[in-house]
Amino acid sequence: MWLSVSIATDARHAEALSDALLSRGALSVAVEDADAGTPREAPQFGEPGEGAAEFWARSRVIAMFERGADIQRITSAAADEAGLGATPTYEVTPVAEQDWVRLTQSQFEPIRINDGLWIVPSWHRAPDPRAVNLELDPGLAFGTGSHATTRLCLEWLCRHVAAGASVLDYGCGSGILAIAAARLGAGRVTGVDIDDGALRAAADNTRRNGVALQLLHAGQALDASFDIVVANILANPLCVLAPLLAARTRLGGRIALSGILATQAEQVRQAYRPAFELQAADEREGWLLLEGTRS
Repeated sequence: MWLSVSIATDARHAEALSDALLSRGALSVAVEDADAGTPREAPQFGEPGEGAAEFWARSRVIAMFERGADIQRITSAAADEAGLGATPTYEVTPVAEQDWVRLTQSQFEPIRINDGLWIVPSWHRAPDPRAVNLELDPGLAFGTGSHATTRLCLEWLCRHVAAGASVLDYGCGSGILAIAAARLGAGRVTGVDIDDGALRAAADNTRRNGVALQLLHAGQALDASFDIVVANILANPLCVLAPLLAARTRLGGRIALSGILATQAEQVRQAYRPAFELQAADEREGWLLLEGTRS
């Protein structure tokens, strides 16, 4: 049995309160929007280069403690250290012991991309052994097939990867798109990412799926051109990367870009002209995939 403590606070004190609780024995701490699920809910998101999102004006700090912890004393001391003055309002909820590994795994089922392609966690049996089944577990690197932008790219690759084609997955994350391209019959496949942790995850997934990929850090030289370039990132970095990605797409080659909201499509189109006249290939949950042929 554990104790979950939910403490009302504000954006100015949320981080300091979290640190104070951790220093007093909290096993974990999370900060949530106190108005989540109400008309006052304030979503927090951003893109690279736009700065970190702030905490919510009305925040809730949720800390987990072992049974028997003196919650009143801990909360009072943490609030004082964080500069809150009086002890804030808080609620304590008992949390029963569970098989957390099994509980976590139960949340991730195989994902059907189409009849011929599935994403299958390692603890599941492939639903269709005749299909291409990519074995990927949820992890730190982005890309397990559940996000709309990843699915858009996977569906696009299923339509466009020809046997022996060369493919560049820029911003490869877990390697899911590069691995899918290889399993779909591509020849030379390269994955590039700026994050070392993502590259390690991609290398692990590459070995697990029995494919051969070249994995490079974004700081390494990349001089080759490719039949297909795919990048599932976000609109702003895609615009910054336009000269590089255009240069890596051979004449007559195809590019697929995702991580783009419908309101950002024209901005991305402008960034890739005159090398490409990008068109919307597909849309899912407000996200677009833009495609074009190198001219």
